[in-house]
Amino acid sequence: MILRRLYHERLAQASYLIGCETTRRAIVVDPLRDPARYLEAASFDDLRIELVAETHVHADFLSGAEALAGVSGAELLLSSEGGDEETTARVRRTGARGLRDGDSLSLGCVRLDVRHTPGHTPEHLVFVVTDEATSELAVGFLSGDFLFAGDVGRPDLLERAVGIEGSMRRSAAELFRSLQTLRGLPEYLQVWPGHGAGSACGKSLGAVPQTTLGYELRTNWAFQIVDEQEFVRTVLADQPEPPAYFARMKQMNAHGVPAMPDPPRAADLRDRVREGALVVDLRPSAEFLEQHLEGSISLPLGRSFLTYAGSVLDPERDLVLLLPADALHEADSVALDLALIGYDRTLGALPAVGLESFAPRRTASIQSTEASELSARAAGVTVVDVRSAAEWNEGHVPGAVHVPLAHLTSQLPDLRSRQPIVTYCRSGSRSVTAASVLRAAGIADVSNAEGGFEAWLRDEPADVAGQRR
Repeated sequence: MILRRLYHERLAQASYLIGCETTRRAIVVDPLRDPARYLEAASFDDLRIELVAETHVHADFLSGAEALAGVSGAELLLSSEGGDEETTARVRRTGARGLRDGDSLSLGCVRLDVRHTPGHTPEHLVFVVTDEATSELAVGFLSGDFLFAGDVGRPDLLERAVGIEGSMRRSAAELFRSLQTLRGLPEYLQVWPGHGAGSACGKSLGAVPQTTLGYELRTNWAFQIVDEQEFVRTVLADQPEPPAYFARMKQMNAHGVPAMPDPPRAADLRDRVREGALVVDLRPSAEFLEQHLEGSISLPLGRSFLTYAGSVLDPERDLVLLLPADALHEADSVALDLALIGYDRTLGALPAVGLESFAPRRTASIQSTEASELSARAAGVTVVDVRSAAEWNEGHVPGAVHVPLAHLTSQLPDLRSRQPIVTYCRSGSRSVTAASVLRAAGIADVSNAEGGFEAWLRDEPADVAGQRR
């Protein structure tokens, strides 16, 4: 058996290529939107992609299952479980083979057995893999967004991201029951999850690329709870806010993902910036604060870049990337990454030098406020905490207003009337992004708290800081 884990760092997402060494037939599970990577991987191992499958309808990226099946001539396999009309309609629309619990897929000497594991989503499937050339014993399973290293898939997205009221408690109970079915499987099974640390599809994902069922049964918090209602309360508590783009991903994946856009080739980028294209400034936050183009959005490159981009950028706007001069080589990969979550209007990238040359676009700066001044008791100042609900619940500045970054754009009308505003987060990066969004929306009187909540705690008297943790 050949198994390749194809991991995307900024999405913290894993696709899998599994092939039979005898027949050279292969399956790809949970591919991203761009088929090129999977075709290249299959070619490297001299494999033919004959099957393309998904564990579920994804919310955090655009699926490449239909596109990859189309260009490779493979059969598309999608879940027919869950009883949802939209899921059934997708199977019909794509001409896919609908998979159900108990189905089996053969690549020759490699077999994948299908198990229905509802909870993260109603239609979720996992694939138990057996290398029959070696043994009739299964070797592991592709767990998708059902089971991770150290965590389980969140059951609240249909309600919190898509708006299906009343679904998250029901999904949490289904997740508990699905997890119990794993107790009957051999503990030596390897677990190949669909996400790693940094994904918003769970709240405490481990960073290791794989684990074993036996290890998870002993260490994963979800298996230590034996009461269903206690599990429901625990799994729903302190889940991070779903990024704003999740609902759009669900919709597009259900109804059809457009082909990948062509690589950006705009030749008149400076003119497009002058004319009003949205500038996405990828420099470190400190550089943005000091000087930036008016109306631009600060999104420093890093592990959470796509999560934050999907929360604050408008997919209908033309985008021009502004990169440090020594990082221009990353422009194509950043544009590709944005396309993976549906931002198809990236025109290209420019070096962040000579910002004054973009006239009539003006340069601007954002004032920094000392963390010790973060007290909302100061008359006439609105302190906005853009951290997650879990962070807020652990402690926050007295009198602050909680507006998680994922919800910021929807709260702009209310915030217009609450100037002057000071933004803060844990250490300072998210709050600069938030300040840039507010300024770009015409909310002028905005400053950023230098060092964020961590600096505020250090500056508070010990007895007060202890109360705020």
